Amino acid sequence: MDASSALQTLSIILQVGIILTCLIVGAKKGGIALGLIAGIGLLVLVFGFRLEPGEAPVDVILTILAVIGCAATLQQSGGLDVMMQMAERVLRRHPEQITILGPCVTWLLTVLCGTGHVVYTMLPIIADIAIKKDIRPERPMAASSVAAQMGITASPVSVATVSVVSIIAKNTDRHWSVLQILAISIPASLCGVLLAALWSMRRGKDLDQDEAYQKRLEDPEFRAAVHSSSETLIGKVFSPEAYRATGIFLAAIIAVVVLGAFDVLRPEFPTGDNGELEHLSMNLVIQMVMLAAGALILLTCKVQAGKIASTAVFKAGATAMFSIFGVAWMTETVVHAHLESLEHSLLGVLSHHVWMYAIVLFIIGKLVNSQAASLLIVAPMALSLGVSPVIVVGFIGASYGYFILPTYPSDLAAIGFDPTGTTRIGKYVINHSFLVPGLIGVLTSCIVGTALSQMLLS
Repeated sequence: MDASSALQTLSIILQVGIILTCLIVGAKKGGIALGLIAGIGLLVLVFGFRLEPGEAPVDVILTILAVIGCAATLQQSGGLDVMMQMAERVLRRHPEQITILGPCVTWLLTVLCGTGHVVYTMLPIIADIAIKKDIRPERPMAASSVAAQMGITASPVSVATVSVVSIIAKNTDRHWSVLQILAISIPASLCGVLLAALWSMRRGKDLDQDEAYQKRLEDPEFRAAVHSSSETLIGKVFSPEAYRATGIFLAAIIAVVVLGAFDVLRPEFPTGDNGELEHLSMNLVIQMVMLAAGALILLTCKVQAGKIASTAVFKAGATAMFSIFGVAWMTETVVHAHLESLEHSLLGVLSHHVWMYAIVLFIIGKLVNSQAASLLIVAPMALSLGVSPVIVVGFIGASYGYFILPTYPSDLAAIGFDPTGTTRIGKYVINHSFLVPGLIGVLTSCIVGTALSQMLLS
């Protein structure tokens, strides 16, 4: 290796080190710190290493903004509680099956809403049902938190799903619809959820047979904390406007699915230098439909506009959006600058070991705590290195890697809402309640997704 090559290699190592440092520090700080600290990385890369700034993920950010705005308006209208009440009725009709039904319900809520942050209301309800049946709450709580995040890649209005469609269309000659992607990601994700739930049914001891738990019950304060209240939405009366908002939101989701399935319904416009006609992109379709649905809810369901931005859904979505903005922009800057070198060094590895793509996607998913961001970072690079788009679709479930450490809000919420303490972070941190259900879910999703993509897309 000559001096020039050695210097270039050192430069790349330092740049990757900057990215990893920003990710680790940002993840440790939490909140919007990930996006903010990525700005420091960008300044160092552009002004220090003289790299041309990459392309910021503007389309993705705008799509997140539209979906979160609509979902937050739905929450402020009371429509989200209507959906939660319907889900609770199902759970309380079959309390003995809470370990299976709980994860299925949280998964479905995420599929409908496009974000896993809508499930916080369900977690204390799931814990309450489990305690009343002497079922170890850890079983449904951990699986339900994992299932809520796995539903993201199965949602027609999630940024992760739409990003895969646009990434493949932009980087290959394939033009698959959202419905074609969902035909693979929905059964793959659901199979992962079901297998994780089935495994969870046998984990640990039932509460009435758990010696440690029974001993803790001897403490009057602990007993009172466990049985002090019953979390429920059953019996709560909602206004007609809340039901109307729910109907508008569900109709918007159906509209997105239909427009994604049938290109002919979307108008065509000349694009590029040659003026070829192309159908309106699904990113723009989702933005328009979600904005319009949010506006209809606002105008017809007596929503207080000033309170929308203070909802839990809006705050969580805004945090995710900000993180994606900084991290994806910083990473794209380095990848774009060294694409030729990456192609030369990784082409042979990925062509013979395509599963390495899933490993990289999984690791990046943990580092950025976002499935959409990890797909935006890894999928375009993999496609440029010769990885088949069929493989990219099949491994979409590998983008969920942030359960490895129990730091994600839904995991922390599940721990907090379990008064028995069975859903927990282990002594060594890594041995926590979500690790095994998460690994089972992701691995199953990748296996089923790869098999389906080979059958349906090859």
